[in-house]
Amino acid sequence: MLPLESVPNFSEGRDREAIDAIGAALSVRAQLLDVHADTDHNRSVFTVVGDEEALVTALVAGVECARERIDLRAHEGAHPRVGAADVVPFVPIAPADMERARAAALETAERIGKLGLPVFLYGGPGRGPAFFRRGGPEELQRRVDAGELVPDFGPSRLDPSAGAVLVGARRPLIAFNVNLASDDVEVARAIAAVVRETGGGFPGVRALGLDLPRAGLVQVSMNVEDWEAAALHEIVARIELEARARGAQVVGSELVGLMPAGAAATAAGAALRIDGFDVNRVLELRLLD
Repeated sequence: MLPLESVPNFSEGRDREAIDAIGAALSVRAQLLDVHADTDHNRSVFTVVGDEEALVTALVAGVECARERIDLRAHEGAHPRVGAADVVPFVPIAPADMERARAAALETAERIGKLGLPVFLYGGPGRGPAFFRRGGPEELQRRVDAGELVPDFGPSRLDPSAGAVLVGARRPLIAFNVNLASDDVEVARAIAAVVRETGGGFPGVRALGLDLPRAGLVQVSMNVEDWEAAALHEIVARIELEARARGAQVVGSELVGLMPAGAAATAAGAALRIDGFDVNRVLELRLLD
Protein backbone atom coordinates (compact mmCIF):
# COMPACT_ATOMS: atom_id res chain seq x y z
CA MET A 1 0.00 0.00 0.00
CA LEU A 2 1.35 3.40 -0.99
CA PRO A 3 1.75 6.10 1.67
CA LEU A 4 -0.37 9.22 1.70
CA GLU A 5 1.13 12.63 1.05
CA SER A 6 0.42 15.89 2.84
CA VAL A 7 1.60 19.35 1.84
CA PRO A 8 0.96 21.61 4.84
CA ASN A 9 1.51 25.35 4.35
CA PHE A 10 2.70 27.41 7.32
CA SER A 11 2.70 31.21 7.49
CA GLU A 12 6.43 31.63 8.11
CA GLY A 13 9.13 31.90 5.48
CA ARG A 14 11.79 34.04 7.14
CA ASP A 15 12.49 32.69 10.62
CA ARG A 16 14.76 29.71 9.97
CA GLU A 17 14.58 28.57 13.57
CA ALA A 18 10.78 28.39 13.43
CA ILE A 19 10.83 26.64 10.04
CA ASP A 20 13.32 24.06 11.29
CA ALA A 21 11.27 23.48 14.45
CA ILE A 22 8.13 22.79 12.42
CA GLY A 23 10.09 20.46 10.16
CA ALA A 24 11.45 18.60 13.17
CA ALA A 25 7.94 18.21 14.59
CA LEU A 26 6.68 16.79 11.31
CA SER A 27 9.67 14.45 10.98
CA VAL A 28 9.16 12.60 14.25
CA ARG A 29 6.51 10.32 12.76
CA ALA A 30 6.39 11.06 9.02
CA GLN A 31 9.03 11.29 6.31
CA LEU A 32 9.84 14.87 5.37
CA LEU A 33 10.67 15.01 1.66
CA ASP A 34 10.91 18.72 0.95
CA VAL A 35 10.73 22.19 2.49
CA HIS A 36 10.14 25.27 0.35
CA ALA A 37 10.45 28.56 2.23
CA ASP A 38 9.83 31.91 0.57
CA THR A 39 10.67 35.22 2.23
CA ASP A 40 8.39 37.41 0.10
CA HIS A 41 5.43 35.07 0.48
CA ASN A 42 6.49 34.63 4.14
CA ARG A 43 5.30 31.05 3.86
CA SER A 44 6.78 27.57 3.96
CA VAL A 45 5.44 24.49 2.22
CA PHE A 46 6.41 21.09 3.61
CA THR A 47 6.01 17.79 1.77
CA VAL A 48 5.56 14.78 4.07
CA VAL A 49 4.52 11.18 3.48
CA GLY A 50 3.50 8.31 5.73
CA ASP A 51 0.72 5.94 6.60
CA GLU A 52 -2.47 7.37 8.02
CA GLU A 53 -1.59 7.08 11.70
CA ALA A 54 1.91 8.49 11.29
CA LEU A 55 0.80 11.33 9.05
CA VAL A 56 -2.08 12.44 11.26
CA THR A 57 0.14 12.44 14.34
CA ALA A 58 2.90 14.32 12.53
CA LEU A 59 0.59 17.00 11.20
CA VAL A 60 -1.05 17.65 14.56
CA ALA A 61 2.43 18.04 16.04
CA GLY A 62 3.36 20.45 13.25
CA VAL A 63 0.24 22.54 13.87
CA GLU A 64 1.01 22.65 17.61
CA CYS A 65 4.54 23.83 16.87
CA ALA A 66 3.32 26.50 14.45
CA ARG A 67 0.88 27.73 17.06
CA GLU A 68 3.77 28.27 19.47
CA ARG A 69 6.12 29.84 16.91
CA ILE A 70 3.98 32.01 14.62
CA ASP A 71 1.97 35.10 15.53
CA LEU A 72 -0.27 36.30 12.70
CA ARG A 73 -0.62 39.69 14.39
CA ALA A 74 3.02 40.36 13.48
CA HIS A 75 2.88 38.62 10.10
CA GLU A 76 3.16 40.28 6.72
CA GLY A 77 3.72 38.60 3.39
CA ALA A 78 2.49 38.40 -0.19
CA HIS A 79 0.51 35.19 0.17
CA PRO A 80 -3.07 35.27 1.52
CA ARG A 81 -3.57 33.34 4.80
CA VAL A 82 -5.99 32.78 7.66
CA GLY A 83 -3.80 30.71 9.97
CA ALA A 84 -0.33 30.07 11.29
CA ALA A 85 -0.87 26.53 10.03
CA ASP A 86 -2.84 27.86 7.10
CA VAL A 87 -3.79 24.83 5.06
CA VAL A 88 -3.29 21.09 5.59
CA PRO A 89 -4.10 19.12 2.42
CA PHE A 90 -4.02 15.32 2.16
CA VAL A 91 -3.10 13.96 -1.25
CA PRO A 92 -3.49 10.37 -2.46
CA ILE A 93 -0.49 9.24 -4.47
CA ALA A 94 -2.68 6.58 -6.07
CA PRO A 95 -6.07 7.90 -7.28
CA ALA A 96 -7.86 4.93 -5.70
CA ASP A 97 -6.68 6.11 -2.25
CA MET A 98 -8.78 9.28 -2.18
CA GLU A 99 -11.10 7.84 0.47
CA ARG A 100 -8.09 7.06 2.66
CA ALA A 101 -6.98 10.67 2.24
CA ARG A 102 -10.43 12.00 3.15
CA ALA A 103 -10.61 9.83 6.26
CA ALA A 104 -7.16 10.94 7.40
CA ALA A 105 -8.06 14.59 6.76
CA LEU A 106 -11.21 14.25 8.85
CA GLU A 107 -9.32 12.70 11.75
CA THR A 108 -6.65 15.40 11.58
CA ALA A 109 -9.27 18.15 11.51
CA GLU A 110 -10.99 16.72 14.58
CA ARG A 111 -7.72 16.48 16.51
CA ILE A 112 -6.70 20.04 15.57
CA GLY A 113 -10.10 21.24 16.74
CA LYS A 114 -9.40 19.67 20.13
CA LEU A 115 -6.32 21.90 20.37
CA GLY A 116 -8.70 24.86 20.51
CA LEU A 117 -8.25 26.03 16.92
CA PRO A 118 -11.20 26.48 14.55
CA VAL A 119 -10.97 24.11 11.58
CA PHE A 120 -12.74 24.50 8.26
CA LEU A 121 -12.98 21.59 5.85
CA TYR A 122 -12.43 22.73 2.29
CA GLY A 123 -13.22 21.09 -1.01
CA GLY A 124 -15.90 20.99 -3.63
CA PRO A 125 -16.87 23.59 -6.22
CA GLY A 126 -16.22 27.12 -5.04
CA ARG A 127 -14.99 26.09 -1.59
CA GLY A 128 -11.26 25.86 -2.01
CA PRO A 129 -8.80 27.60 0.35
CA ALA A 130 -9.28 30.92 -1.46
CA PHE A 131 -12.98 30.88 -0.46
CA PHE A 132 -11.98 30.99 3.21
CA ARG A 133 -8.93 33.26 2.84
CA ARG A 134 -10.82 36.07 1.15
CA GLY A 135 -10.27 39.15 3.30
CA GLY A 136 -7.92 37.42 5.74
CA PRO A 137 -8.55 36.34 9.35
CA GLU A 138 -10.63 39.40 10.22
CA GLU A 139 -13.07 38.80 7.37
CA LEU A 140 -13.24 35.09 8.16
CA GLN A 141 -14.18 35.92 11.75
CA ARG A 142 -16.82 38.36 10.52
CA ARG A 143 -18.35 35.67 8.31
CA VAL A 144 -18.45 33.28 11.26
CA ASP A 145 -20.01 35.92 13.51
CA ALA A 146 -22.62 36.67 10.84
CA GLY A 147 -23.54 33.00 10.59
CA GLU A 148 -22.28 32.72 7.02
CA LEU A 149 -19.73 30.08 8.01
CA VAL A 150 -19.42 27.63 10.90
CA PRO A 151 -16.15 25.86 11.79
CA ASP A 152 -16.39 22.11 11.28
CA PHE A 153 -14.31 21.52 14.42
CA GLY A 154 -13.04 23.63 17.27
CA PRO A 155 -14.28 26.96 18.64
CA SER A 156 -16.11 29.68 16.72
CA ARG A 157 -13.46 32.27 17.62
CA LEU A 158 -10.22 32.39 15.65
CA ASP A 159 -7.13 32.21 17.82
CA PRO A 160 -5.68 35.75 18.14
CA SER A 161 -2.20 34.67 17.07
CA ALA A 162 -2.72 31.34 15.27
CA GLY A 163 -5.98 32.05 13.42
CA ALA A 164 -7.76 29.07 11.87
CA VAL A 165 -6.73 25.93 9.97
CA LEU A 166 -8.06 24.74 6.60
CA VAL A 167 -8.01 20.97 6.14
CA GLY A 168 -9.02 18.91 3.12
CA ALA A 169 -8.21 16.12 0.69
CA ARG A 170 -7.42 16.80 -2.93
CA ARG A 171 -5.85 15.39 -6.06
CA PRO A 172 -2.16 16.09 -6.70
CA LEU A 173 -1.53 19.60 -7.97
CA ILE A 174 1.53 21.53 -9.02
CA ALA A 175 2.33 24.76 -7.21
CA PHE A 176 4.22 26.66 -9.87
CA ASN A 177 5.30 30.29 -10.05
CA VAL A 178 6.66 32.37 -12.91
CA ASN A 179 8.75 35.45 -12.07
CA LEU A 180 8.78 38.59 -14.18
CA ALA A 181 11.25 41.45 -14.42
CA SER A 182 8.87 44.34 -13.75
CA ASP A 183 8.26 46.86 -11.02
CA ASP A 184 4.51 46.90 -11.69
CA VAL A 185 2.49 44.24 -9.88
CA GLU A 186 -0.49 45.09 -12.09
CA VAL A 187 1.36 43.39 -14.95
CA ALA A 188 1.46 40.13 -12.99
CA ARG A 189 -2.17 40.52 -11.95
CA ALA A 190 -3.27 41.10 -15.54
CA ILE A 191 -1.40 38.01 -16.75
CA ALA A 192 -2.78 35.93 -13.88
CA ALA A 193 -6.28 36.96 -14.93
CA VAL A 194 -5.57 35.76 -18.48
CA VAL A 195 -4.13 32.32 -17.59
CA ARG A 196 -6.49 31.33 -14.76
CA GLU A 197 -9.46 29.14 -15.56
CA THR A 198 -12.04 31.64 -14.32
CA GLY A 199 -10.71 34.20 -16.80
CA GLY A 200 -11.06 31.83 -19.73
CA GLY A 201 -7.49 30.58 -19.50
CA PHE A 202 -6.15 27.11 -18.77
CA PRO A 203 -8.45 24.51 -17.18
CA GLY A 204 -7.74 23.86 -13.51
CA VAL A 205 -5.33 26.79 -13.15
CA ARG A 206 -5.69 29.13 -10.18
CA ALA A 207 -3.46 32.21 -10.44
CA LEU A 208 -2.59 35.36 -8.52
CA GLY A 209 -0.34 38.27 -9.39
CA LEU A 210 1.99 39.07 -6.50
CA ASP A 211 4.65 41.64 -5.71
CA LEU A 212 8.03 40.29 -4.53
CA PRO A 213 9.75 43.39 -3.12
CA ARG A 214 12.67 41.49 -1.58
CA ALA A 215 13.44 39.83 -4.90
CA GLY A 216 12.72 42.98 -6.90
CA LEU A 217 10.30 41.07 -9.14
CA VAL A 218 6.63 40.41 -9.64
CA GLN A 219 5.17 36.93 -9.88
CA VAL A 220 2.37 34.95 -11.43
CA SER A 221 1.72 32.44 -8.65
CA MET A 222 -0.27 29.38 -9.70
CA ASN A 223 -1.81 26.13 -8.60
CA VAL A 224 -2.11 23.80 -11.58
CA GLU A 225 -4.81 21.36 -10.51
CA ASP A 226 -4.82 19.22 -13.67
CA TRP A 227 -1.39 19.03 -15.31
CA GLU A 228 -2.70 16.76 -18.07
CA ALA A 229 -5.24 19.39 -19.13
CA ALA A 230 -2.87 22.34 -18.64
CA ALA A 231 0.75 21.48 -19.48
CA LEU A 232 3.37 23.59 -17.72
CA HIS A 233 5.32 24.42 -20.86
CA GLU A 234 2.16 25.74 -22.50
CA ILE A 235 1.38 27.91 -19.49
CA VAL A 236 4.90 29.36 -19.48
CA ALA A 237 4.71 30.06 -23.21
CA ARG A 238 1.44 31.97 -22.73
CA ILE A 239 2.87 33.97 -19.83
CA GLU A 240 5.94 34.86 -21.92
CA LEU A 241 3.68 36.07 -24.71
CA GLU A 242 1.53 38.16 -22.36
CA ALA A 243 4.58 39.54 -20.56
CA ARG A 244 6.22 40.75 -23.79
CA ALA A 245 3.00 42.46 -24.78
CA ARG A 246 3.16 44.40 -21.50
CA GLY A 247 6.84 45.29 -21.65
CA ALA A 248 7.92 42.69 -19.09
CA GLN A 249 10.19 39.66 -19.29
CA VAL A 250 10.05 36.18 -17.79
CA VAL A 251 13.23 35.69 -15.76
CA GLY A 252 12.57 32.28 -14.24
CA SER A 253 10.06 29.87 -12.80
CA GLU A 254 9.76 28.18 -9.44
CA LEU A 255 8.40 24.83 -8.32
CA VAL A 256 6.94 24.83 -4.83
CA GLY A 257 7.27 21.38 -3.32
CA LEU A 258 7.29 18.31 -5.55
CA MET A 259 5.57 17.51 -8.82
CA PRO A 260 4.27 14.34 -10.49
CA ALA A 261 6.84 12.66 -12.71
CA GLY A 262 4.39 12.62 -15.59
CA ALA A 263 4.18 16.41 -15.63
CA ALA A 264 7.96 16.76 -15.80
CA ALA A 265 8.17 14.13 -18.52
CA THR A 266 5.53 15.86 -20.62
CA ALA A 267 7.31 19.20 -20.37
CA ALA A 268 10.65 17.57 -21.24
CA GLY A 269 9.17 15.89 -24.29
CA ALA A 270 7.78 19.19 -25.52
CA ALA A 271 11.07 21.03 -24.92
CA LEU A 272 12.95 18.35 -26.88
CA ARG A 273 10.28 18.33 -29.61
CA ILE A 274 9.90 14.55 -29.53
CA ASP A 275 6.94 13.54 -31.67
CA GLY A 276 4.40 11.34 -29.92
CA PHE A 277 6.16 11.58 -26.57
CA ASP A 278 4.23 10.63 -23.43
CA VAL A 279 4.92 9.18 -19.97
CA ASN A 280 5.01 5.62 -21.37
CA ARG A 281 8.37 6.52 -22.93
CA VAL A 282 9.99 7.14 -19.53
CA LEU A 283 11.90 4.08 -18.29
CA GLU A 284 11.41 4.55 -14.54
CA LEU A 285 7.69 5.18 -14.92
CA ARG A 286 7.26 2.05 -16.98
CA LEU A 287 9.07 0.00 -14.33
CA LEU A 288 6.59 1.24 -11.71
CA ASP A 289 3.57 0.02 -13.71
